[in-house]
Amino acid sequence: MAGGARRISVGFKGGQVLALRIGDAQLATLYDALARGGWHELDTEDGPVRLNVEQVVYVSAESDELHVGFG
Repeated sequence: MAGGARRISVGFKGGQVLALRIGDAQLATLYDALARGGWHELDTEDGPVRLNVEQVVYVSAESDELHVGFG
């Protein structure tokens, strides 16, 4: 995976959460897929992951800002 990857959490119906590291382009395609529904494949740092986006409740992505310390 080229470029900077960011951590995301994908929450599913039933409470399961999947933590992934993906690039900005993959995050954009995931957001598009959420509107369409069905199955979507992401290229993650650990390999491909297929999601049934109709079961996704939320997607949380870390910001691009750097944080130093506890604030």
